[in-house]
Amino acid sequence: MSTGKLGDRVYEYILSQIMTGDFAVAARLPSESELAERLAVSRPIVREALGRLRDDGLIESRRGSGSYVLRRPAPDVRSFAPINSIADIQRCFVFRIAVEGEAAALAAKMCDEDGFLKLRHAFIALEIVGEQGRLGVEEDITFHRAVAETTGNHFFVTTLNALHEQIATGISLNRNLSLIQPRSRLLTVQREHKAILDAIESRDEAAARRAMQVHLENARKRVFEGS
Repeated sequence: MSTGKLGDRVYEYILSQIMTGDFAVAARLPSESELAERLAVSRPIVREALGRLRDDGLIESRRGSGSYVLRRPAPDVRSFAPINSIADIQRCFVFRIAVEGEAAALAAKMCDEDGFLKLRHAFIALEIVGEQGRLGVEEDITFHRAVAETTGNHFFVTTLNALHEQIATGISLNRNLSLIQPRSRLLTVQREHKAILDAIESRDEAAARRAMQVHLENARKRVFEGS
């Protein structure tokens, strides 16, 4: 098994233990050597998985003391995504932040009237599904694809199309979680989309990049809301 696969296995094991409460919030995790022995992997593999969990804001390391659980993902995450998909969902968000941030900036520079119209229609479709209380995964994907299309660079569109399944999984998870939260959360998501649209229409490249990156980073964090 590759080191990447081993790292995923360790990540998924620790995440599942946090989600079930076996590794409780504020509790100290087993040491690297204990985890390595328990899971039959090397300590560097454990260290890499712990680093990813720190990046996700789920654990923290205290010098000379070990790693501690900061929070656990929202309990409903397990209802909408299998544990073994969470690692790839996180990686996909990180990739999207980089790629789609630049796509939004380029869209602000290159977008023509047809592109503005496409973006507005995609945004309105999101407004409608929000008002109707529907999931709106495809409408969300369509908005992000519209941003890519208005760059005038087909490689952005090709990249999003190639990642359609992974992107759809992440969006579905986020929107499912939003639907069972107070309506204010879904409105927050839509305000983030509006900020992207406004920045592109204003031809403000820096603001468009920032709005897209903030939206996707917040989407990543919403997966891990909860106590």
